[in-house]
Amino acid sequence: MPHGGKILAEQLAHLGVARIFQVPGESFLAALDGLLDHDIDVVTCRQEGGAAMMAEAHAKLTGDVGVCFVTRGPGACNASAGVHIARQDSTAMVLFVGQIARDHRGREAFQEVDYRQMFGGLAKWVEEVDQTERLGEYVRRAFAIAQAGRPGPVVLALPEDMLSADVADAPAPKGLPHAAAVDLRGAATEVMARIGQAARPLVVVGGPHWSDAAARDLQDWAEAQALPVAVGFRRQDYIDNRSQAYAGDLNVGMNPALAERFGEADLIVALGSRLGDIETKGYTLMAAGKPLVHVHAGSEEIGRVWPTDLGVVARADDMVTALCDLPIVPRDRAWMDQCRAAYGTWTTPVTSPGDVRQEEVIAWLSDHLPEDAIVTNGAGNYAAWLHRYFVYKRHGTQAAPTSGSMGYGFPAAVATKLAYPDRMAVCLAGDGCFQMTCNEMSTAVQHGAAVVTIVMNNGRYGTIRMHQEKSYPERVSGTDMAAPDFAAFARAYGGHGETVRRQAEFAPAFARAAASGLPAVIEVVLDGDVLSTGATLSATRAAAVGKMRG
Repeated sequence: MPHGGKILAEQLAHLGVARIFQVPGESFLAALDGLLDHDIDVVTCRQEGGAAMMAEAHAKLTGDVGVCFVTRGPGACNASAGVHIARQDSTAMVLFVGQIARDHRGREAFQEVDYRQMFGGLAKWVEEVDQTERLGEYVRRAFAIAQAGRPGPVVLALPEDMLSADVADAPAPKGLPHAAAVDLRGAATEVMARIGQAARPLVVVGGPHWSDAAARDLQDWAEAQALPVAVGFRRQDYIDNRSQAYAGDLNVGMNPALAERFGEADLIVALGSRLGDIETKGYTLMAAGKPLVHVHAGSEEIGRVWPTDLGVVARADDMVTALCDLPIVPRDRAWMDQCRAAYGTWTTPVTSPGDVRQEEVIAWLSDHLPEDAIVTNGAGNYAAWLHRYFVYKRHGTQAAPTSGSMGYGFPAAVATKLAYPDRMAVCLAGDGCFQMTCNEMSTAVQHGAAVVTIVMNNGRYGTIRMHQEKSYPERVSGTDMAAPDFAAFARAYGGHGETVRRQAEFAPAFARAAASGLPAVIEVVLDGDVLSTGATLSATRAAAVGKMRG
């Protein structure tokens, strides 16, 4: 008779799961045993947060459901960072958490946690499976919920005695339910009618479900209709940034001219975007009741924050397909060209201090990486240079957390390289961001993920220091940080390491790293006065002091 672990693995195989990410624990030994019977790649990670981030990145880039296994208690707590990323990024992911035996519950047993309470506000659905014979049913439902409407994370807790129990007959249901196709032509016609009535419409794209085909359709449609397109935070690969329709990204350090264009727009057409606080500059850009056409797969998102003139419950990619099937309505190109010009001005480099400059590093990467190279990052001021100066040419080349989670970039790059071994995977990280998950270098070496990681080392938590200098100038507290020799660190794990101190050293160092065939780290040593893309530390401090004294 099969045990629960075999039933679970069989159901994952039926659902087409090709890879899982995990940190082993005694609470799900039966699942590890069951996975041996199927052609499912088991990636063994070093910490549950990294494992969950890898699962989320895998899902984000492939369109599959990300799958992660972690043990109970501390393991689940560590993995919660990845669950939060999946929630805010609208990524379909299923986290399987080992659990104490069923007859031990309610006594605060070793590593006991009530996962319904713990993950209730983070996940779309949280459940604990008590009956082994129903395990396949729960797994199938978890995958369906993770992908339905607005995608997101689901958590299934697996009591160890339930998972190891034998059952005589537990047929695994195959496949997932599919909603009937909706005819979007009428809705698309109404969307175009609203656009036709506007003098300055702005299309804002974001959210889940995008693909190569959808990105190309979006570009063709926007260019033909002379419509400017702004992308949501860390969604820059949803349209070729070289397109005349591309107006830039609505990010944390937003282009002031793009914010002005948003304010001047007399209609916002949101395709897949939730129009959150980052995209609307702290909810200010939409505060005046700007006319809104909102297309989103989750009905709960339409009208949730903003009054909506026209709401359509549909996937953004399906709506773009429907829009492309409609006749072209000639428009004056002046508004689109004005928005494009603002983007062009914003990407003109601002020189940073020091012997090696991030704007030149990013420009080199943008000019020399293959167009299908996948670039990942976590959170920190270093990412502002990437967002401002890197030109994304194809869909599926950006993996970054809209939740702003530090430590994401490196495990995401590892997952990227495992999913697409023939494509280049480049992680951009700060010294603080990288050190949060750099232990996954061992995972990269073990599984042959030859990623290239560029660590921008400024010796501090740069984003927090920036805010500190603005609010409490000359009172530095808790933001300086020591770091190892990152090149030596990479070599200690069996990888390739380089240190760059001058601009001319970067390109040769990158070439050697890429040619090594190993997980590689390039440490870029920055000048201490570097702070943000538009201001130095000393200038920021001086301005704040002057404001306080004035």
